[in-house]
Amino acid sequence: MKAFFFFLFSFFAYSAYAQYAPQAGLPGSTALSASSSLLVGWATQCTIYRGFMDIADPSLGYASDGDSSMAIGPADHGIVSLGDSGVAVLTFAHPIYNGDGPDFAVFENGFVDASNDSLAFLELAFVEVSSDGVNYFRFPAASLTSDNVQIGNPDYINASNLNNLAGKYVSMYGTPFDLEELSGTAGLDVNNVTHVRIVDVVGSISGHSSRDNLGRIINDPYPTAFPSCGFDLDAVGLLNEVGITAVRTLQDDVTVSVFPNPATDKIFVSVKGTIPADLHATLTTITGSILAQYELPQNTNTLPVSQYPAGMYYLLLSDTKGNKWVEKITKR
Repeated sequence: MKAFFFFLFSFFAYSAYAQYAPQAGLPGSTALSASSSLLVGWATQCTIYRGFMDIADPSLGYASDGDSSMAIGPADHGIVSLGDSGVAVLTFAHPIYNGDGPDFAVFENGFVDASNDSLAFLELAFVEVSSDGVNYFRFPAASLTSDNVQIGNPDYINASNLNNLAGKYVSMYGTPFDLEELSGTAGLDVNNVTHVRIVDVVGSISGHSSRDNLGRIINDPYPTAFPSCGFDLDAVGLLNEVGITAVRTLQDDVTVSVFPNPATDKIFVSVKGTIPADLHATLTTITGSILAQYELPQNTNTLPVSQYPAGMYYLLLSDTKGNKWVEKITKR
């Protein structure tokens, strides 16, 4: 019996002090700089649904700082405020796919505590994705913030108590999200994510509370009853965008192009530079079923596709180092 109680104590003690990645600039942080060469694209359209300045007092009106154009293009300190439970829906020139590591990052405008670089003023939001613009699926968020002492304005939060919540990192550092965490979710094609939805977290610990994936209250500055209240969206940057070749996806001296697209009977894959070891291509249906696999030993490779019905397909290029690049193919 004593051993059993010791196990329970150890479990809850560990849970209470479990930590996630720390604030930007600290060892172990996963923060992504807005200037990173890993970013290959940014949101091209944004629709905003404002929330109240204080959800507990609707008479104060709605958030009003900024507009939807502020969330389009690269992170630049320009923001649009969502308000309590406000929502932003973003779309892109090309879909996001599930590549190696994180696939996109969300940028907010938090700021570090001048006396402690582990702490920062952070306003948080849930992140959801969709491959049809109708059905959305939320990343499993985690919060180890206090549920008995309200974080006020301008109080600070330790980023190591947060996971999968946009706004975890300070201005010009994006919070990364990896679609692999949602792989296998019914109704979601993680290789064809067309929409990202940001939903403001209401940080109140007494009424209107937002909760994480395990039902724990998420505590962030509340109330912030002014026009720039709630999550302040700066940008959404992409690391894995269908049809876009990132320098990192293959070796630094290698570029790849696929043509023609749309195709009728064959596709050419052109490799410039040193051909990576065991470079190969996999052709799949839009739902991920494998149709064919091809070795790519030459600088110009021909892939037959005449036997397949007209429609949309994915061509996944990869090598032995795990580098990947996805092209969306239209077969006429």
